[in-house]
Amino acid sequence: MSVSTGTGWAQLRQQARSLESQTETLFHTYSQFSTSSNIAPKASEDEQKCEAQIQDILEKREALLSQLTRLLDSESVLTSSALKQNNLLRHREILLDHRHEYSRLRSSILEARNRANLLPNVRSDIAAYRSSNPGAAEEEYMLDERRRIDNSHSMTDGILSQAYAINESFGAQRETLASINRRIVGAASQVPGINSLIGRIGAKKRRDGIILGTFIAICFLGLLYFR
Repeated sequence: MSVSTGTGWAQLRQQARSLESQTETLFHTYSQFSTSSNIAPKASEDEQKCEAQIQDILEKREALLSQLTRLLDSESVLTSSALKQNNLLRHREILLDHRHEYSRLRSSILEARNRANLLPNVRSDIAAYRSSNPGAAEEEYMLDERRRIDNSHSMTDGILSQAYAINESFGAQRETLASINRRIVGAASQVPGINSLIGRIGAKKRRDGIILGTFIAICFLGLLYFR
C-alpha cells in the first residue's frame, strides 16, 4: 500500500512541476502583449489563446494539488513524512504566486491598451459627435466617457477582489502549516523512547568529538617533540 501511494505521489508531483514550468513559459509570452509598441485596440486571437491556456493550466494545477492533499490525508500520521507536507505546501505557495502574477499581467495589459487607445478614441469620438449632432455632442461625449470610467472601475474592483482572495488564501496556508507542525509534534510524542534515543545519539556524538580532539592533540604534540 505504501509503495503504491509513494508511486502515485511521485507521479502527481512530477505533473505539478511540469505545469509550473509551463506556466512560467506562458507568463513570458503573455507579458509581451503589454510591452508591445503597437498594442491592438482589442485583444488579439493570440492574446486570448495565451490567456485561456494560462487559466486552464492554473485550474489543472489546483486539481492536482487537491489529489495530492487527498493522497496525503489517506496516509497515517506516523507514515506521512514532513517532507511531503512541506512539498505540498510549497506547491500551493507557487500556485498562489502565479495567480497573483496572472492578475498583475492582466492589469498591466489593460492599462497599456487603455493608455495607447485613449487619445485616438477621444479625438475620433469628439469629431464624430460634432459632425453628427453639434448641439448634443458635448453632453453625449461626457456620458460616454462616464460609462468608460465606470467600466474601468468595475474591472479594477475585480482585480482588487482577486488580490483580497489571494491574501485570504495565504492566511489559510499559514493555518495549514501550523496544523502540519502540530501533526509532526503529535506523531513524535506517540513514539515511545524517541526523546531518550535522540539524547543518546547526541551524547555519543559529543563523546566521539572529545576522543577525536584528544587524538589530534596527541599527534600534534608528537610532531613537535620528534621534530
